[in-house]
Amino acid sequence: MKTIDSLDFSGKKALIRVDFNVPLDEQYNITDDNRIQGAAPTIKKILNDGGAVILMSHLGRPKDGPSDKFSLKHIVGHLSGVLGVDVQFASDCIGEEAFAKAAALKPGDVLLLENLRFYKEEEKGDKVFAENLAKLGDVYVNDAFGTAHRAHASTAVIAQFFPDAKYFGYLMAAEVGNAEKVLNNPQRPFTAIMGGAKVSDKLELIEALLDKVDNLIIGGGMAYTFVKARGGEIGKSLVELDKLDLANDLVKKAQEKGVNLVLPTDSQIADEFAPDSPAYDGPNDQIPADKMGLDIGKESGEHFAQVIMASNTILWNGPMGVFEMDKFAKGTKAVADAVVAATERGAFSLIGGGDSAAAVSKFGMTEHVSYVSTGGGALLEYMEGKELPGVKAINE
Repeated sequence: MKTIDSLDFSGKKALIRVDFNVPLDEQYNITDDNRIQGAAPTIKKILNDGGAVILMSHLGRPKDGPSDKFSLKHIVGHLSGVLGVDVQFASDCIGEEAFAKAAALKPGDVLLLENLRFYKEEEKGDKVFAENLAKLGDVYVNDAFGTAHRAHASTAVIAQFFPDAKYFGYLMAAEVGNAEKVLNNPQRPFTAIMGGAKVSDKLELIEALLDKVDNLIIGGGMAYTFVKARGGEIGKSLVELDKLDLANDLVKKAQEKGVNLVLPTDSQIADEFAPDSPAYDGPNDQIPADKMGLDIGKESGEHFAQVIMASNTILWNGPMGVFEMDKFAKGTKAVADAVVAATERGAFSLIGGGDSAAAVSKFGMTEHVSYVSTGGGALLEYMEGKELPGVKAINE
């Protein structure tokens, strides 16, 4: 893998694609800066070499061009603090101001460009737009694993303008390396934990994992589709009625492949989807018609924990319930506790980004697992065996 360790950046201007798509509150304060912290080592290596850095990223999904809500100017102060450098800002990512500020950079300087997605050309993978971005730097570094599955101008197309000067940043290298470790060299038993709302969102991943894992634990909203498929009563719980046959097929495939498919047996059953709703533990195939399951129950949490604790490789993607509400976070917390305990015993644990990363962060466990991915969708596609455009562009 061609990483930034293979180059001395002294006197060079590095154009780095980072993923600073961070959550902001109504006052534009960053509520989770994991992605900024993740990119910091790459940026600091280049600055310490005596290089200058030009950072490009997207933020949110602006629909109609520039918008103050999605401006990256809101993160300049925080980013300056993380890097220990007064970060400069260009109010455009191409155009005269961006070119002038990039040209004036001295060794040790950092320039952050405005949101790439203010241009529709970014998501379209427009070659001319990519070429204009490329003119800003001498070297291209991709450190944005979270967008590596998109063939956008700044993540894939731009690399062709740096045929001999394109590299993976440290974060990108770590993401790919850890995913490879789980996919291609797992210490057994290998357990995958799948949660979240829908079976359809994880279908390809589950199918791919059935050829690799020893245990597959399924929780969260998607579990009710499996319960319903075998005739259980699930009340108003989340379900994909058009995926019942598919759920039964997955159960059958797991049996044929010798995979231990572990489904929850009980739920936290609530009157309504609300943080203060009355709730009780009960069988998840006997949920009254006017109630819904919002978390796995205590029995399921203990069973899942036993399987996890006996594992040497763990992949976790998706919560066990509505963990954002403390009342329905017990199942997700039980899984997190077991993953941490297994990790402390010597297992390797990879947490797939998104809600799983948010959950371990909420419980203060980020430092107690092996690796937390910054890229939810990108990691899923990589685990499904798909080639990521952002990775392919550097390797070509």
